[in-house]
Formats: sequence, structure tokens, C-alpha cells
Amino acid sequence: MTLHLYNTKARTKQVFQPLDSNNIKMYVCGPTVYNFVHIGNARPVVVFDTLFRVLQAEYPKVTYARNITDIDDKIMKAAKENNEPIRDLAERFANAYKEDMAALNNLEPTITPYATDHIGDMIELVSTLVEKGHAYEAQGHVLFAVQSMEKYGSLSNRSLEDMLDGARVEVAPYKKYAGDFVLWKPSASDEPGWESPWGYGRPGWHLECSAMIKAKLGKTIDIHGGGRDLIFPHHENEEAQSCCAHDGEEYVRYWMHNGYLNIDGEKMSKSLGNFRTVRDLLESYRGEVLRFALLSAQYRSELDFTTSLLDQAKTALDGLYGALREVEGIDTSAIDANIKSTPFYQALLDDLNTPIAISELHQMGKALNKANDDQKPLLKAQLLAAGDLLGLLQSTSAEWFQKSGDSELSAEEIEGLIQERLDARAAKNFARSDEIRDYLKSKSVILEDSKEGTQWRFE
Repeated sequence: MTLHLYNTKARTKQVFQPLDSNNIKMYVCGPTVYNFVHIGNARPVVVFDTLFRVLQAEYPKVTYARNITDIDDKIMKAAKENNEPIRDLAERFANAYKEDMAALNNLEPTITPYATDHIGDMIELVSTLVEKGHAYEAQGHVLFAVQSMEKYGSLSNRSLEDMLDGARVEVAPYKKYAGDFVLWKPSASDEPGWESPWGYGRPGWHLECSAMIKAKLGKTIDIHGGGRDLIFPHHENEEAQSCCAHDGEEYVRYWMHNGYLNIDGEKMSKSLGNFRTVRDLLESYRGEVLRFALLSAQYRSELDFTTSLLDQAKTALDGLYGALREVEGIDTSAIDANIKSTPFYQALLDDLNTPIAISELHQMGKALNKANDDQKPLLKAQLLAAGDLLGLLQSTSAEWFQKSGDSELSAEEIEGLIQERLDARAAKNFARSDEIRDYLKSKSVILEDSKEGTQWRFE
């Protein structure tokens, strides 16, 4: 089976046919860095990181760009409230974002462009649009004239009238048409800005990604990803300004969007006060648990993010790491796992069907548990290779089960008590044996007895 992806613009699943099979180009919209990111922001990162891994398995080179928006009105507002320089605030939260995403086992993108490093590219793009009659200057602003593009609205499949009805559009007196959007806006003397042909100012949000894509990846890319909330107006406007600047050349071959994330059945939003930051969640759950939970639903569907879902994710990972613990000593470094013909891999080629892939991952774990000694090396290698494609099973089983949790006991103290319990059982002092087990359980340490001995893990 070849890779199939759902193309938002075509509104169907399509065979992936890249422009250049020797270099796949993918861009994903990154954060506006004015605060810690919430778990909804993490979903597209995990989704497209998984796609990045699959593409790397399929093609010799993948260039993956994920930007940082470090100039925006929200950043300006937060910096003013904190009484700190905008650059300092943006850099602080950009670093926090990178740390949080790394904690969820996301690979570093090939390129991480910052918006403020590409102001010259943005000014050049705006100038081109003005020259070609697709943009106009008005009272220090430069606006894109949406009526100048015949196919405007084709990505979101809306007419101009529908888009105006469904969007909060600033109907400013300097606009020729209410739906026209800002490419460049004036800055006050005490606000961040850059000199331009239209005066001192700063870029509009939509402009930034188009300029960074052109500068880093070229006029046309294979895949552009982001959350469903970006389809309109952000991605619609990106496509409009890029296509018009480049005389109708295709901007993106495959548009991909992940579904919304809900919290306990309600759409997550700051207005409802039900958003959870990744940083807060990492205080209670390991990053791999959060990642597993985010992959548990197919990326285009909505995901209800609950405590129950996280607990199920941890239990599932405990089971997989439990299977690996039994074969911890087997070296698989020289084994070709060859998983491309497995149902697991075929599920990923089918528009990243991670629920099916995770189900197959569990089947691999069960097969490993039942395997004879001759089968174990290959099955272990396949389970680890499958885990790598999902960004899971990145720890050793010993690290997973013995990583410090809420217990006050050190690993050495726990091992000592386990030995004392074994000695008590050997002496048929079962009361003392049970007492030690109960004590360890009260410290969040769970014992698991088998014919191979006693293993332990934190609850």
C-alpha cells in the first residue's frame, strides 16, 4: 500500500504524490509565543511529528519546517502587562514550547524559522502583491483585495458572503471590501516595527507563514498542516496571497488539518476556563502518556481529553513496557525489524490511522509475551521499530517502571525491601512478607511476582 492522505482542499483521501520524491517539503504552523502552550496546541505537533516519522521511513529526505510567531498583538499585550521587552518574553516562551514538545517525544523539525527573521521577505511579498494589483495601501495599512482572486474561498469551500457571515471581520473605513485582510499595519513609535515602503509598521499574521515558506521551502510545498481552526481565515489567506504573488502557481499540494480537542466533552477554550497547559499536565503525567493519549484517536476526528483517557494511556504503556521488560537483555541492534509489510505500518499509510496502529502495537506486545526464545529477538525489534514510528517506547523498561513517582523511597531502598520480603517468604514468614508488600503499596510501589522473580513499578 502507498501513503494516502486526506486533502482538506480536495475533501477526500488521496494517494500522496510529492513534487520531488527525493525531498519532501512539509510546513506546520507553530505557536504564537506569549504564554505556555495548552494541550490543544500539542495535538498538531504530535500528529505531524508522527507523519514526519512515516515520511522519513518512506523517502530519503524530508524537510520539515515549523515556525515560531514572535511578533503579534498578543505578544505585545503580554509584554506590556509583564513590563518586559517583547523579545525577552517571546524567547522565554519559545524555549518553554520547545521543552514541552520535546517532553512529548517530538523530534526537532528540520527548520524552525522565526517570523522576525523574515521581515524582508514579507515586505518583498507585499510589494509583489501591490504591483500585481492584488493588494492596496490605505491609511498606512496594506490590504489584500480578496475580490481580485477568482478562487478565493476554495480551501474552506465558502463563498465570500459565507466567509463574512461566519467570521469576525474588522470592517474598517479604509477597506475597499469588508473581507479584505491586512498584510501590513502601522506601528506606533513605542511599538515594535520595521521601516517599509508604507511606513514604520509590522506584518499581518497571515503574511508571515507565506513568506517563511517561500524563503525556506520554495513557492510550492507538498504538505501544509495545522489545526482545523486554521482553515479559515489563516490558511485560506495564506493560499490567496501566495498564489496571487506567484501568478497562480500551486502553493500547497496537500492541506492537512487535525480535529479539535475537547476537555471532558466541551471544546477547550480560555473563555470557558477549561484549558490545560502541557506544562501543568507534565507535573502529573509523563510526556509519553500525553502523546499516547493524543494518538489514540484518528487525527481528523475530535478527541475528548479526559483523566480517564490519560489513565488508560498509562495502563496501555505499562503493558507494552511490561512485555519489553521480559526481554530486556536481548540485543536487537543487528536485527532488521522489517515492519513495512505489517498491518501496523499499513495503518499508518492509511492517512495516519493511529488507533488501528496502536491496536496492532498491542498485538505485537501480546505476541512477544507468548513467544518462544527463538522468536523473541525479531518480535522485540519489531515492537521497538513500531514504537519509534509513533514516538513511543522511547525509554527502557527499567527506566519506565522505576522512574521516580510520588514514592518517598529510592530504588535502592525498594530493592532492599523486596529482598527482605523474599527472605521472609523463604522462611515462611508470610505475615512479614504481606506487611512489606502493603507498605510498598502505600508508597505507590506495585510488586509483580512471576516465575522469573519479582519486578516492581510505581503506581
